[in-house]
Amino acid sequence: MLKLLNYLNRRDWLYALCALGFIVCGVWLDLRLPDYMREITTLVQTPGSELGAVLEAGSSMLLCALGSLAASAVVGYFIARIAAGLAMRLREAVYDKTMDFSMEELGGFSTASLITRTTNDVQQIQMFAALGLQAILKAPILAVWAILKISGKSWQWTAATGAAVAVLAAMLGTVIALVLPKFKNMQKLTDRLNRVAREHLTGIRVVRAYNAEGYQEDKFQQANQALTDTSLFTSRTMSVLFPGMTLIMSGLTLSIYWIGAHLINNGAVPSGRLAVFSDMVVFSSYAMQIIMAFMMLVMTFIVLPRAMVSARRINEVLDTESRITDGPAAGSELFEQGEVEFRHVCFRYPGSTQDVLHDVSFTAHRGETVAFIGSTGSGKSTLVNLIPRFYDVTGGEILVDGINVRHYTQAVLRRKLGYVPQRAVLFRGTVTSNVTYGDDGRGQASSERLWNALDTAQAGEFVREMEGKEGAAIAQGGSNLSGGQRQRLSIARAVYRRPEIYIFDDSFSALDYRTDRALRGALKKEAGTATTLIVAQRVGTILDADQIIVLDEGRVVGRGRHRELLVSCPVYREIAESQLSKEELNYG
Repeated sequence: MLKLLNYLNRRDWLYALCALGFIVCGVWLDLRLPDYMREITTLVQTPGSELGAVLEAGSSMLLCALGSLAASAVVGYFIARIAAGLAMRLREAVYDKTMDFSMEELGGFSTASLITRTTNDVQQIQMFAALGLQAILKAPILAVWAILKISGKSWQWTAATGAAVAVLAAMLGTVIALVLPKFKNMQKLTDRLNRVAREHLTGIRVVRAYNAEGYQEDKFQQANQALTDTSLFTSRTMSVLFPGMTLIMSGLTLSIYWIGAHLINNGAVPSGRLAVFSDMVVFSSYAMQIIMAFMMLVMTFIVLPRAMVSARRINEVLDTESRITDGPAAGSELFEQGEVEFRHVCFRYPGSTQDVLHDVSFTAHRGETVAFIGSTGSGKSTLVNLIPRFYDVTGGEILVDGINVRHYTQAVLRRKLGYVPQRAVLFRGTVTSNVTYGDDGRGQASSERLWNALDTAQAGEFVREMEGKEGAAIAQGGSNLSGGQRQRLSIARAVYRRPEIYIFDDSFSALDYRTDRALRGALKKEAGTATTLIVAQRVGTILDADQIIVLDEGRVVGRGRHRELLVSCPVYREIAESQLSKEELNYG
């Protein structure tokens, strides 16, 4: 929890200092009220006292109460500013940290958990700061000041107050010990509920197609019930606090007055009895102030356990270092060549005991088209995902333009690449905002360049038919487009960037053969001297490739052009014969 204080800026500390000043002022005004009460009690009990003196003391008492109210409002303003600012910076920090994570770290936390930590956990911290910070600052000052005020009074009253505080502390400690583990589990259950809900919504088409609504509902109900049961336990346990505090306060008041009555009965002279009565009234007020201070702390402890768990979860994200870090190479030091070289590359996924790539070596020269083909699970996508450093190799090295990819800054390396994933990813916005997404802020979108990218990707025709054309709205995930349209816009995004190296990770799978052929022809003309790497399932997509690399169980089992591989590589020949006619087999 204390580590999060590092996210308070100088303005927040200034607000905290100002709040502390107003808290001290408010406590002084609160503790003046019993003094005026003593004065009023004495005046009322003294024969011959004037009404004006009583009214004057009462007016002063009212002004103190109003001043205390105003001080509390100002303190609330400052604390709210501190809490909101802290939450904003924590969300930024968690988000920025998440953006720096490699796929390994993202997989370790899970998407649902990271979303929960960015929203729900930060909200818990904000709530604690808003409710608890004021109590943490005010309660000790109020308690210590009130104790100093009652020091020297009857030891019986002091003992009764001490006993009440001890019982309150014991009750609070017991409750916290019971609920703290539950609060930790509650956040995990929230992650689970978010994960189940996200899974259901993402796969809603499959769920409906297989009439699996009941199965998914059962999964959701299990997660929901577990979270509900835990929440009920913590709520019921915490609910004991308020009746318990009311009982302790009532018991303390009765004790003070019972002891006071005993002391008054034993008083020798009437004037002594009046002093004891005034002291009893004042002591009761101060004792309530002490109990109020502890009540503030109790209010803090109601939100503290969950806030501590949330702080620990946030710190887990912030303290996690990405295994993929920037190298020293800067953009000004690099030549634009577009050459990619794999040297004896091996790779295994985190937590796995077996390599998915074994001793892979090849070179893709500038202007070449290199294709990768193989059966499902042969390591094709894994191979190309190593180039932008979504993962780092476990053996060997990858060079781009003669420099190890580990030596690049990630921004410089990825600026060289035009990457199109297997699953087309579009963002809420417009056609223009999605196609120009990877322009690195190099200026406003060029209309000519935009339409050139769309036409190259064979997307120009359907975009022109959309309402608003290049300004047409794109829903989140491109849900208002077909799979083929989404894929073509993703390809247009890469083309618009004009990279040195194109990476197509099975990006033509949703296209028909005619569109596929037209796109490859236009792309070859547009790419120019750029290097093109294509992962493909269809042999027809890679017939024109300068080099075809055949993978089988993570190993290179064939290398060459189409006709060469038909003769030299049984794996490639088997794939080709299963997809192409005899005439097509002889193409090239």
